[in-house]
Amino acid sequence: MSIHTPRIEKRVTVNTIAAMKGKEPITMVTAYDALFAQLFDGEVEMILVGDSLNMSFLGKADTLSATMDQMIYHTQAVCNGAKLPLIVFDMPFGSYLSEEQALANAVRVYSETDAQAIKIEGGAERAPLVRHLTHHGIAVVAHIGLMPQSVRAEGGYHIVGKDEADIERLIDDALALQAAGAFAMVLEGMKTEAARRITEALTIPTIGIGAGNVTDGQVLVWSDMFGFFETFKPKFVKRYLNGADRIREALGQYRDEVKSRAFPDEEHSY
Repeated sequence: MSIHTPRIEKRVTVNTIAAMKGKEPITMVTAYDALFAQLFDGEVEMILVGDSLNMSFLGKADTLSATMDQMIYHTQAVCNGAKLPLIVFDMPFGSYLSEEQALANAVRVYSETDAQAIKIEGGAERAPLVRHLTHHGIAVVAHIGLMPQSVRAEGGYHIVGKDEADIERLIDDALALQAAGAFAMVLEGMKTEAARRITEALTIPTIGIGAGNVTDGQVLVWSDMFGFFETFKPKFVKRYLNGADRIREALGQYRDEVKSRAFPDEEHSY
């Protein structure tokens, strides 16, 4: 019988996450609806309402089609289902092209949902934008390394931090974003050594996805980690459940019982 770490009993805040740096690994998963958010409530410190939404559930090839309206709707649902984790709104592609647009959209997130923070992709060039947001009371999670919203411009998904020059560039990005006020940082798709050096250089927590086990926490897309998304499986994903197979088995049993009239039986009839 496996022994699980204790459930989370108190509401997680930005201060909670900041205090976990170097003390206790942070757990984060994505969620998109109230049903699964309720299942995750009390099990993880953070929930990301990710723009991976349309890849996982709309069959899109990348994240770029997600809109503010879609993300607001799904964040409202997640906030209805989960009351304890810190909920982060993933700002979709095209929603923070300028400081004014970013602030207007972030204000909308805060006024229309109970999300406690937003996440934006980009390096040092985003530092003025992050500073503008945090100056106006918006909590920001930065995101560097492999950035899914840049997939078309980059010609695909490429691992970063492969040489010293690239590692130094990533460290400079991370320090600039931290100085601008980001309270945590996602490190995606980078060599473990790069993630280690960034994590050591920062006073804010780092949360890795495809960045090795040297970060202050980890995040995975729930449909990946539970085996429901079968189109492809990135190397960094560990499947903790063969969800798709379990669903097919259960659905097959349901079909067989309906066809044989074994369901509904007397127990399930009025």
